[in-house]
Amino acid sequence: MQLEGKVALITGASRGLGRAVALAFAREGAALALCARGAEALAQVASEVAALGTQVLAVPTDVRLARDLDRLVALTLDRFRRVDILVNNASELGPTPLPYLADYPPAAFDDVLQVNIAAPFRLTQALIGGMLLRNRGVIINVTSDTAVTGYPGWGAYAVSKAALEGLTRTWAAELAKTGVRIYAIDPGDMDTAMHQAAVPDADRSELKRPEDVARAFVELVTSTEPAIAGRRLEAATLGQ
Repeated sequence: MQLEGKVALITGASRGLGRAVALAFAREGAALALCARGAEALAQVASEVAALGTQVLAVPTDVRLARDLDRLVALTLDRFRRVDILVNNASELGPTPLPYLADYPPAAFDDVLQVNIAAPFRLTQALIGGMLLRNRGVIINVTSDTAVTGYPGWGAYAVSKAALEGLTRTWAAELAKTGVRIYAIDPGDMDTAMHQAAVPDADRSELKRPEDVARAFVELVTSTEPAIAGRRLEAATLGQ
């Protein structure tokens, strides 16, 4: 029960890595605030978490909308009074089949940036003040190797993840010598609906299970090693 007494907010928690991290944190005793666009799938995950004996708040949320984010934060703080761990996991892939940037619909480009970079900024900004007052907290931004390697067709997703890593580095520099830590984690290629949409012909037997990757998140939030704060991390380097 390494996270007993902690409160974690996880976005994109209705499936894939978000669901796996929610269950992993719940098994370690954390109380959870979970959000996702799909209310039915989110309610199912909340039931799974509650069955493990931990407190859970499920808030259907479209992270593209500022009013939804404000409601998520307000309900979470009303229920738990604080957030100790923020996992910015919600991600938007964009149109599929993956179009080249020359053909990318501008509205879709904006949509991906809203989910993948604007929402993590807004949520972090909303919660970091409380973390600083308590002189403790952990923020994890979920990134991708597309942030550092150019792949044809990954367009707005790659751009957004590169921006997310820049956001992480900047915030880490500003949080130096405080008790608040921020990280960007690349979970690698996982067997998820998003990966299947992006690479439909991938061999699923070669992909990581989200449940296995989620263990790296537990390891990271319980780490007392401040030197890695702000660094770009790969889940495989955290004991996978």
